[in-house]
Amino acid sequence: MLVTNRFVVETDAADTFTERAHAALTVLAACPGYLRGHLLRALDDPRHWSLLTEWESVGTYRRALGNFDVKIHATPLLAESLDEPSAYEALASAAPGGDVVVASSDRAADPYR
Repeated sequence: MLVTNRFVVETDAADTFTERAHAALTVLAACPGYLRGHLLRALDDPRHWSLLTEWESVGTYRRALGNFDVKIHATPLLAESLDEPSAYEALASAAPGGDVVVASSDRAADPYR
């Protein structure tokens, strides 16, 4: 599962933002189910940032959000991200030079379809 939180940060606030993002990554990385994370900045517009984390499952991510240290150091930062969908499940992948591998969705079947 991939979680991407996007931010718009004014240039004069970038240092404070990066300190807070590093603290958020530190506490998230200590949680079970965390696979990896990155703090990214757009090349075309340095005001645009993204905090990208990858998790074993939806459940491990949601449990991490309940962690005390995450609530203190990550949740306030995540609450400042752009209001848009942030959690994505991987439905297909491909290793370098490899074939596409398709995965089934963890979402419940839509009863209205």
